[in-house]
Amino acid sequence: MLHTVADELDTLTPESLLAGYGDRLATTLEATGIDTAAEKTELADEQLSAVADGDVDALSLTDAAAILALSESTPDSEAIVLETRDHLLMGMTTAVLDVDAVAAELDVDLTGQEVQQAIEGRATLTLTELAAIQAVIDGREL
Repeated sequence: MLHTVADELDTLTPESLLAGYGDRLATTLEATGIDTAAEKTELADEQLSAVADGDVDALSLTDAAAILALSESTPDSEAIVLETRDHLLMGMTTAVLDVDAVAAELDVDLTGQEVQQAIEGRATLTLTELAAIQAVIDGREL
């Protein structure tokens, strides 16, 4: 799962989270192979090759989940997406944060409404945005 990357990091920053997401996705692609991933996901070979090389900045949560779901040890992609969103929402509750408070601390350009739409799945959430949001939320929970 993507949100559990934070458990493996010494420093919780958007950059470290994004790098951790990239490592996890690259490991999955290495184990399954780009050709197999292309057959089983809707992602193009070029995009999968970029992910294997660590370029995950603009990759969506949905596409990342499709890659992670290729591993037999992970749930399906929909469950991965839902679990990631649940983690963010539960973290906001635990840290007593609303979407405007999260948006105010982000390094990415998102409003409170855009944060809410992304977390709820009404807007595309890139891994760069996920890393920024998760760093704010998980950083407050500590």
